[in-house]
Amino acid sequence: MGRSVMNIVKTALLFGVLWGVLLAVGYMLGGNFIWIFALIGLVGTFISFWNSDTIAIRSMRARAVSAQEAPGLHRIVRDLADQAGQPMPRLYISPTQQPNAFATGRSPKRAAVCCTEGILQLLDERELRGVLGHELMHVYNRDILTSSVAAGVAGVITSLAQMALWFGGGRDRQGGGGIIGALLAMILAPLAATLIQLAISRTREYSADHDGAELTGDPLALASALQKISGGVAAHPLPQEQELQDAAHMMIANPFRGGGMGQLFSTHPPTEQRIARLQRLAQEMGRA
Repeated sequence: MGRSVMNIVKTALLFGVLWGVLLAVGYMLGGNFIWIFALIGLVGTFISFWNSDTIAIRSMRARAVSAQEAPGLHRIVRDLADQAGQPMPRLYISPTQQPNAFATGRSPKRAAVCCTEGILQLLDERELRGVLGHELMHVYNRDILTSSVAAGVAGVITSLAQMALWFGGGRDRQGGGGIIGALLAMILAPLAATLIQLAISRTREYSADHDGAELTGDPLALASALQKISGGVAAHPLPQEQELQDAAHMMIANPFRGGGMGQLFSTHPPTEQRIARLQRLAQEMGRA
């Protein structure tokens, strides 16, 4: 089984576990109102997904650029879009020195690609092509929808657990052990939901690395870019603003650094693991 297919299977399994946590919380609460929260979460997810391009572009204070303003960027993206048989996305540049990039939009027809000034200055054309191939595959693989649904389900679980902790209720009201078990479940359920949501995000990053490298035919270009970007992100951290945190999972590299246990709560896999996978892919493609 190819790595791309394995990543799809892993994402499906993680979603299954996430929905299992939601159903378990609903069962413990023992109330039909879980469907009210689920509906609220669904509406919130839809709004977030529908406006994903606007929200992300605004968070990075990016501006649209024409082919005359950024001819190299337009040429690379148009070539990749044509190669994939997809429409040309809108292009934006963000005035920040952190080297980063992202693609967003609810469909290929509504796609937007954003690069920071920092990444355009740091990477050569081959490396930038590798990054843009990765980002376009996020749109083509419908990863924006995947991440929005995962965030929505995790949010419903957290809301239900918080309500249970504040107001009580559920099937385990009687008996001290049952109450303690229910309390532990309500505390641990949001943590589990968050970890699963982030695991889904990391799996989609691996898929975009793989599929983007196949689109460009040059896995080592993306590997080289990730190595440079990793150092640049550490040198130019972004402010901890909520809108930036919400858009972090879309970017080529996690804009907020974290190591050790922080990797559990990271939207992206470790850079060294991504590079190692790309190097193996290059060997398989005869490009090493």
